[in-house]
Amino acid sequence: MTNERRVLVHQNKQALASSVAARFITKMVDILHEEGEANVILTGGSVGIAVLAAINESAARDTIDWARVSFWWGDERWVPRAHPDRNEGQARTALLDHLAIPAANIHPFSASDEGLSLSEGAERYAADLAELAPLGALLPRFDIAFLGVGPDGHVASLFPHGAGIRENEASVISVLNSPKPPSKRLSLTRPVLNSSDRVWMVLAGSDKASALGLALAGASRDEVPAAGIKGRKRTVFFVDNEAAAEVPESLIAPSY
Repeated sequence: MTNERRVLVHQNKQALASSVAARFITKMVDILHEEGEANVILTGGSVGIAVLAAINESAARDTIDWARVSFWWGDERWVPRAHPDRNEGQARTALLDHLAIPAANIHPFSASDEGLSLSEGAERYAADLAELAPLGALLPRFDIAFLGVGPDGHVASLFPHGAGIRENEASVISVLNSPKPPSKRLSLTRPVLNSSDRVWMVLAGSDKASALGLALAGASRDEVPAAGIKGRKRTVFFVDNEAAAEVPESLIAPSY
């Protein structure tokens, strides 16, 4: 089994979102044909949500049998369920509410107004993951994990020099002191993200160029968490021209 890391560069954010959406639809049809069902980890952020909106707008959207696709999240802000900052709500508006998909296939994190503490929210999501894992496993088989990358190199809510990026045992962690507000969050851990067959990182803008360059140049995962995330089969960075400014030429793929 190979593990490739490649960078695909697009002219701008709009072209990036459209390209990733088209690739996702094509790949999902293939996965469903081969595996019968699929599990996808979603991300928030402007680019991640733009990709979901582009999937929804695609004429090929309904070539996917959405009843056989389950959605999870890489992280979530600890705010009320209806809060506009929740990744879940943004994903529903952009894509999920438009699909013929059973409610049971959508697996959001708990919210701050549901009577749970932050740590209990983490425990509940870990239990959900384990419950829907194949016999003998602790996690579902993830086919694609979408991730954004922050200007500091963070992915999900795993931040530089934080305990989260070093967590190797738990599947879900509670974050109490996120350097990016809100301070309280829930996040999948690095081993869970790395269990996905494919990691697709989507990022745009000149403020991401340094983090991307460092991640690809071999920075430590403590310094640049994105450097420690690799899919089991393939890791692809989908970026725009501005974010690619510091990417080594040898890693830029002419095609995929």
